[in-house]
Amino acid sequence: MSKIDDLIPNAREIQQQAAHKEAQKADEHAKRFAAAEAEKHALIERLSKPSGLSEEEKVKLASTVIQRAVRSGLSEVQVYRFPNSLCTDHGRAINQMESGWEKTLRGIPKEIYQLWSDYLQPRGYRIRYQIIEFPGGMPGDISITFSWGG
Repeated sequence: MSKIDDLIPNAREIQQQAAHKEAQKADEHAKRFAAAEAEKHALIERLSKPSGLSEEEKVKLASTVIQRAVRSGLSEVQVYRFPNSLCTDHGRAINQMESGWEKTLRGIPKEIYQLWSDYLQPRGYRIRYQIIEFPGGMPGDISITFSWGG
């Protein structure tokens, strides 16, 4: 009979092994999720700070993006996309198109607005900040678009 015991394990042992495997899988999943969240928080932290680019570098970058769009026959170009957490109100004012919405911007999105205000607006360019995702019905990512012409 000992051969059968070697071949067919006890049901309780099998349940324990299965539970152990499930716990390992859950632990792995939790570690991957925590790593992804840490990466996301690090990205948001980096984006919420100034870019470190000089005014000249910012203007050159904007010019390059606009010229590329013009060569492609476009009259507008999305220049940036960012999470709503880079707004002090998580995009509520942008979504409601409230006056003064630009005061809710932080970091790079704020720099882009300032670049437009200082250099592009006087030259006839328009800017649009728009919620482009609504996960769970709530404002999500926001896009920044420059446009020109008609």
